[in-house]
Amino acid sequence: MRKHDAEFAEFVGARGHRLQQTAFLLCGDWHRAEDLVQTALIKVYRAWPRIGEGSPEAYARKVLARTVIDASRRFWRRERTVTEIPDIAGPEHGTDAALDMRRAIAALPSRQRAVVVLRYWEDLPVAEVAEVLGCSESTVKSQSAKGLAVLRQLVTEEHGMLEGHR
Repeated sequence: MRKHDAEFAEFVGARGHRLQQTAFLLCGDWHRAEDLVQTALIKVYRAWPRIGEGSPEAYARKVLARTVIDASRRFWRRERTVTEIPDIAGPEHGTDAALDMRRAIAALPSRQRAVVVLRYWEDLPVAEVAEVLGCSESTVKSQSAKGLAVLRQLVTEEHGMLEGHR
């Protein structure tokens, strides 16, 4: 095994799960997140000799975020939401707060979702989120504010709907 291959394998072993968690929050589907991480890691592997000495984690995060955004732009990947899912086992309104939040995050447009996940899940500073997404810091701030406002509204509405049905 070449030196670069061993370093890359070590990196994936150490950071692969965290990348998959981030991808899940960005796209809302665990299986799709696995595919997106694999696609991103292929891109990272190709560039590994150039980035191995630098900051491979930041580079991988940037590639992952852009891969998720690019995938969401493809017309055949767009999903349609439904108001009622048939044949669900369990209580009708017994959703967990984490599931409510994931659903709310999934409802955000891809750019806002990327900003919110990178800023608040990955806990990256505004400047680094801007670098990862290739936009200005003011764009990150505005998308963050808009995304958080939508999340608050969605979670409040969901909570109000749940309270009204109890």
